This record gives sequence, structure tokens and C-alpha cells, in this order.
Amino acid sequence: MSRMVALALAAVLLLTSCGTGTRIRAFLDDTYERTEIVGDAAVYASPDPVGTTTAAITDAVPPAERQADGGNEYLRYDDDIVIVSAAANGSTVRVEDLDERYRSGFFAFLGPGFRPGSPVGTGGSGGPGDAK
Repeated sequence: MSRMVALALAAVLLLTSCGTGTRIRAFLDDTYERTEIVGDAAVYASPDPVGTTTAAITDAVPPAERQADGGNEYLRYDDDIVIVSAAANGSTVRVEDLDERYRSGFFAFLGPGFRPGSPVGTGGSGGPGDAK
């Protein structure tokens, strides 16, 4: 019986160790054409407009927080930021690590859930400036 418990515990640990960042990057790799890699960021091309692309991404891998600003959609995951923006033939999807840009407050203009140290949000119901 203890062997069964140990195997079950090992399976749970394995499944929970697969972070959201890995899942979002795997989904983007499997779904869109990667056009560029710059440092820790990858850029993908989607033939669909921003709204359709964002819906496909969030349906597949729900973000911790979501916000829109200036025609761009921002999706925050545990280890990554995904930015979906308009392009001539659909949209561009950029994924980058939550690194110094995030920790220094670069995305703070998006409001709660995008500020360094922010708690995980509920999906970003508000817009920029809501927390003023």
C-alpha cells in the first residue's frame, strides 16, 4: 500500500512541477509560427486578429491576469508575459520571461496584477488607471 501512495505522490509532484510558463510556451510553439527569438523572448505570427488570437491563448492556458491597452492584449503567467498585438496579416504574439522589466514596474501602467509583488488577479476586469 505504501508503494502505491509513493507512486501517487510522485505523479502529483511531477504534474505540479510543470509550470504555467512551460505550458504557455509549449502551446505557442505548437500553435503559431515562431518568427524570432531575442534573448529570453520569442515572437510568433498568428493569421488571426488580436481578439481571436488572445481568446485561443486564454482558452488553452488561462493567465493569472489579463489586461488590454492601446489595442494590445497583455497576459501575465507565473513566469511569462504574453503580449498580443496587431500585425499586417493577423497578429503578433510575443512571450518573454518575467524578468527585470516586470520587477522594475515596466508593466505597472496596466494596473493591479501587473505591478511587482501584485497578488494573482481575477482576470483583469478593470482598465489602466483603475487603482488610482
